[in-house]
Amino acid sequence: MITPTAATTTATATTTTTATSNATASHVPPTILLEIDLASLERDPGLRRPIWKYPPNVRDDIRREYIRLGAYQSQLRKDQYPPTEFGNQRRRFQASWFNTFKWLEYSIAKDAAFCFPCYLFENDASSQHAFTIDGFKSWKRVNDNERCAFLVHIGGSNSPHKKAIKSLEGLKNVTRHVDKVINCQSLEKVKKNRLRLRATIEAVRYLSLQACALRGHDESSDSCNRGNLIEMVKTFGRLSPDISNVILENAPKNATYTSPKVQKDILHIFSSKVRNKIRNEVGDSKFCILVDEAIDASQKEQMAIVLRFVDVYGVIRERFFDIVNVIDTTSSTLKKELSNVLTRNNLSIQNMRGQGYDGASNMRGAFNGLQALFLRDCPYAYYVHCFAHRLQLALVGAAEKQDYVWEFFSMLANVVNIVTGSSKRLSELQTARGIEVDHSVASGERETGRGLNQIGNLQRAGSTRWSSHFNCVCSLIDKYGSIIVVLENINNCSTSTSSRRGEARGSLKALKSFNFLFVLHLMHKIMAITDLLCRALQSKSIDILNAMDLVATTKELLQSLRDDGFDVLLQYVISVCEKFEIVVPDMSARYMDGIRSVRQRDDRSVEHHYHYDVYNSAIDFQLEELQYRFNDNVVELLRLSSSLEPKNNFSLFDKEQICTLASTFYPADFSQQDMYHLQLQLDHYKIDVVKHAKFQSLSTLSELCVQLVDTGKTELRKKMGEEYLRDSMLINIEREFSENVDIDEVIDEFYAQKNRRVQLK
Repeated sequence: MITPTAATTTATATTTTTATSNATASHVPPTILLEIDLASLERDPGLRRPIWKYPPNVRDDIRREYIRLGAYQSQLRKDQYPPTEFGNQRRRFQASWFNTFKWLEYSIAKDAAFCFPCYLFENDASSQHAFTIDGFKSWKRVNDNERCAFLVHIGGSNSPHKKAIKSLEGLKNVTRHVDKVINCQSLEKVKKNRLRLRATIEAVRYLSLQACALRGHDESSDSCNRGNLIEMVKTFGRLSPDISNVILENAPKNATYTSPKVQKDILHIFSSKVRNKIRNEVGDSKFCILVDEAIDASQKEQMAIVLRFVDVYGVIRERFFDIVNVIDTTSSTLKKELSNVLTRNNLSIQNMRGQGYDGASNMRGAFNGLQALFLRDCPYAYYVHCFAHRLQLALVGAAEKQDYVWEFFSMLANVVNIVTGSSKRLSELQTARGIEVDHSVASGERETGRGLNQIGNLQRAGSTRWSSHFNCVCSLIDKYGSIIVVLENINNCSTSTSSRRGEARGSLKALKSFNFLFVLHLMHKIMAITDLLCRALQSKSIDILNAMDLVATTKELLQSLRDDGFDVLLQYVISVCEKFEIVVPDMSARYMDGIRSVRQRDDRSVEHHYHYDVYNSAIDFQLEELQYRFNDNVVELLRLSSSLEPKNNFSLFDKEQICTLASTFYPADFSQQDMYHLQLQLDHYKIDVVKHAKFQSLSTLSELCVQLVDTGKTELRKKMGEEYLRDSMLINIEREFSENVDIDEVIDEFYAQKNRRVQLK
């Protein structure tokens, strides 16, 4: 496997025969088979490997892939192209040249211009010139009338450039290749070939959109179930005699179009077209990146990349773009892989206006974190930590700081493990729960209706979502009596092991204590408030203004609970204890924690302990963490951006905030003249100002939230190749584009992908 990159200048070959030990790097024996990782081809013309350095048998494949990708034309702002001194003048590359010279490429790494066709069809090192190897950067010679360097490079009808263009057009026009002309097939046969391939393409698209496997366990002709794809193609044949006459057994043996290789080729073409549609939708506007990484079922680190941008209609779009396998999660590795993805798709880092990651140190590090590395390349790529993830960290951090809360969740996890540890105990829980619900309904304590009084199971708290802790607490409160019954049965069962009875007895003792019940209902009160914020921050429709208001409202509600909620909670917990015959301590008695010496000198009462050491302390830690997690420069950026909120027909614009936003956070995007016109527009409440291209980047920051994209790998898919996985995910997630891909275009690209024996055109 060869993976050509900027740093790779030699080929690694897999030999199928014994190669001599003195074989040099410049000589490749004809018996050596080479495969090129086309997905890793370098896009920057100043860094990519010359065509003539590849082995002859793979050069056409390299050329076809580069033709599919197109010329590398980096559309940057004028001031983003570095200037070059020419005497007393300073000249730089102009993006407008791309419109005049379609063959032109620009290398960001070398600040030089290159010729795309000449690079593709350069034969050897002897034909080196400025537009293929070293790059052209004498900008003063461009706008020099007939002596323009670009026009001179194009030359006459027999110039190397014109010959390269003819070769490029000839390689793209498969029907004019010599072997196709000699073995020309009839139009009727070509139609049958295309119909056969169309059936496979439609089957691949349908199965990918439905996230179904393509291949089967046994695809042999005598198998009862040959896999989803072949079975679907057979279904197409039963629906139409025309299809039935050209597929599977009725097809040529070298063109059945059902092999795994063909399936992967079709998937790759589909995903490339979907990715190109997303890239065209982004255009030259500013964009944000949302990135998260996770270990999949095959224990590989997968980095999911999502683009967030404003389209030409002013609508915020969020598109899944790619997933990359990384060897480690260091910031430098993630930066390199992200830059490679953006570069391959001709997306400039200079147009990045936001970064959204989680709160890990390799992501948010102020000096060597991923966000800091990108900020060095683009100072306006502000890092926004996902608000939902911030809240998650705040709640978890608060729970870890309070000893009584930590002990509560530890005991809660132990109770869940005991009760849900076997199907027998789950059945006992459901039986006890059913009896309890029936009794409550009969006594009028519960209302009846559709969806009410479900028996359910005791929910387990997850490790990555704080809402699951709230659901677990609610489930325990609702099934408290039933859980007590199950634990008592385990303790009294003679067939239970001594260790199991001991665990049940310890859990039962904890559950029937006033301390456990008090913390249980305290956390229910606190989490009922924070859970509303947690769910709202994960909503796709939330905006900046609402997010900031919700955070402030949550703080106010917690503060109100701290000031006025203790007496109400205490009375409620006492009533629960009386219902389940649990001993309530004397609130005026001296508090003894059972750990410190009986000769402790403080005279705290039991009520004082629960009020200040438990109740107030738990809420204070929550408020402290919320204040710490939601108080930084990015929050100020989002607060200023909320002045662009399109409410009340834009009649409530805050002129000072908008001007502060532009001058403080985006000074290079707004010149003094731009600021002057901006103020005039705001003075007259011109709505058009928010539709200005420079504000598109600000709008994209309104709902930044990192989304962990499921890699889609299961235990049955551990051996799925990275490219196969990436293509399948993109087609499935961005189904809006996948459903609109033209099948004829897929067939034509499949035909032009390499030299095929069967004619499709």
